[in-house]
Amino acid sequence: MDSGILVLFTLVVAFLFSFAAVPLVRVLAFKIKAVDVPRDNRRMHTKPIPRMGGLAIYLGFLVAFMCFAGTVDEKTIGIVIGASLLVVLGILDDRKPIPAIIKLVVQLIAAIIPVAMGLRIDFISRFNFFAEGTNHVLGTLAIPVTIIWIIGLTNALNLIDGLDGLAGGITTISAFSLMFISFVFGRVECTIAMAAIAGATLGFLPYNLNPAKIFMGDTGALFLGYMLATLSVDGFFKGYTAVTFIIPLVVMGLPLFDTSFAILRRIIKREPIMQPDRSHLHHRLIDAGFSQRQAVAILCTVSGLLSLSAIVLITAGWKRTLLMVAVSLLYLVGCIIYVKNKNYEKQFLQELAQKEGYQAPIEETRDGTSEK
Repeated sequence: MDSGILVLFTLVVAFLFSFAAVPLVRVLAFKIKAVDVPRDNRRMHTKPIPRMGGLAIYLGFLVAFMCFAGTVDEKTIGIVIGASLLVVLGILDDRKPIPAIIKLVVQLIAAIIPVAMGLRIDFISRFNFFAEGTNHVLGTLAIPVTIIWIIGLTNALNLIDGLDGLAGGITTISAFSLMFISFVFGRVECTIAMAAIAGATLGFLPYNLNPAKIFMGDTGALFLGYMLATLSVDGFFKGYTAVTFIIPLVVMGLPLFDTSFAILRRIIKREPIMQPDRSHLHHRLIDAGFSQRQAVAILCTVSGLLSLSAIVLITAGWKRTLLMVAVSLLYLVGCIIYVKNKNYEKQFLQELAQKEGYQAPIEETRDGTSEK
């Protein structure tokens, strides 16, 4: 069968199975009390909402991938085993919070499994990224570097999962772009896997958009972060050119930046690195005056621009890619400037209402409701 048809079937099956499974998972979440009850100011919702929606994503991925994947090698088996382990961890954590150190140990085990079966980052680029022959062979360092990459990206997506539809939207965008790029490179198995991830996450999103009916929880965030990390190693870090090395870094630049900034911030403040706070990018956008939908739209747009940059990298070269990255940053800065000056609009409307009796329009609040 033509590879393009296989990819399409994978997308459709993953979407349909995930979409159909979410209502069942929602009932199960209530039954086992895997429910997010807002008890602190980091929560953006005001009523209890079931977690564990990532189980539907996992099942959608697994069904589609097993149906349409070709030869499954040892590395792929290791990835699926590690992902399944994290899904179990996520379900337990969504039901009752697990200490961070235990979660880190389980993540370490999940990362070691595919690495032990041959999944490695064998090369990294030197400072001259865009010249041929500039990759450095890692040798024995390949194992720890790969493990750090997997754990880092797994937690990066988990940390950015703070608004309705945010982690799901970023994952869908990233998976679609990596699917397209791997298809261009002729890496069929990676393309099928990315299509299964994209389809399953897309099937979950209608239930997760603001106001969300269910959260993906750690079940989904850990699974998706792990899959993007491991598949990017298998599909892109194996190349000898710097271009293939940079692609996953650009595509997943937003969660990687947010996590790096969070770690640096906590080190400077002498706080535990794994201690949660309310200073992530999505929190800052909410505090700046954006609603949840607006903040998610902004961050997904930035993620989309970065993903487009990766596609431009393989089609038009690195100079245009740098331009695209600059546009992404300018867009984010522009949104912040817009909020800071939005008070002028409110002030004008208030003055107009006092002088001419003008009725101010209804505006959306942070939780997705409306007010005058």
